[in-house]
Amino acid sequence: MQNNILTYHFIIKGRVQGVGYRLTAYLNATKLNLVGSIKNLNNGDVEIFVQGDKNFIEDFKEYLKIGSSLSKVLSIDETTLELPSYNSFKILY
Repeated sequence: MQNNILTYHFIIKGRVQGVGYRLTAYLNATKLNLVGSIKNLNNGDVEIFVQGDKNFIEDFKEYLKIGSSLSKVLSIDETTLELPSYNSFKILY
């Protein structure tokens, strides 16, 4: 893995499904040149794997806290991982 490239795993809890949260996160990730994936979980949470420059990931985390105009983020669980490199950001179903 390149220097300063990190992979994070986030679990977003709150009102984050059916409110445009994944699309908003996707747009912010691509704007920051981050790669990874985002998907809804069966329990109502959203799961994100994201990879990129640490400074951009810090910016992305701020966007995750805000979410979409209809979402309400209650908490974000965060883990740093060592995973293979992604080459794009995807919404998973």
